[in-house]
Amino acid sequence: MPPCASLSAHAWSGGRVVADPKRALDLVLGVPALVLSLPVQAVVALAVRWRLGSPALFRQQRPGLHGEPFTMMKFRTMVDPDPGRGLVTDEERLTTFGSFLRSTSLDELPALVHVVRGQMSLVGPRPLLLRYLDRYSPEQARRHEVRPGLTGLAQVNGRNATTWERRLALDVEYVDTHSIRLDLRIIRDTVMAVVRRRGVSGEGTATMTEFIGDPRVSDLTEGDTHA
Repeated sequence: MPPCASLSAHAWSGGRVVADPKRALDLVLGVPALVLSLPVQAVVALAVRWRLGSPALFRQQRPGLHGEPFTMMKFRTMVDPDPGRGLVTDEERLTTFGSFLRSTSLDELPALVHVVRGQMSLVGPRPLLLRYLDRYSPEQARRHEVRPGLTGLAQVNGRNATTWERRLALDVEYVDTHSIRLDLRIIRDTVMAVVRRRGVSGEGTATMTEFIGDPRVSDLTEGDTHA
């Protein structure tokens, strides 16, 4: 194979050559996106601190590839819980400003760091909550056979305004059919969905309803279910 062809099929990551087209796409698009977004992230961080207080970033453990946890970052969109003021549920804590960040996906910009690090991909099943891991069926659990993504097949087919059964089925469909061509199409469709602000919330909720899984599971806790 000619040297130029060999180089075009690889990507650099931490000084190592990565022979993975999907990872190459993440680096080719993710690194410039991260750099170009830094001024926007700085403005958003200041706005979050002014409107919602410190810290500007929300950090939470989420399952990554093969369910291994990592600490995911995004901009805060909710005020702190305050039962005395009636601020307990996600709906009560989510502000108008936070809704704007979510509908425009500006809250997701810090997660570009995870793409560059290799903890996430630009496209893949969204990283949900760790407590959901024991609630998946064996088929649904296959969503963790690839890196979680900033966006995915489910996000361009309803985003949060769809059922859990449909959403998890689309995640597994992506695992079985993913390709560079599909990733590029999902990225294109994601931009269109964000511009139109479609599917940000589930019906009657601020984001998406709790994933119950097996109805016998009852140890549910309150938390940020934004995904």
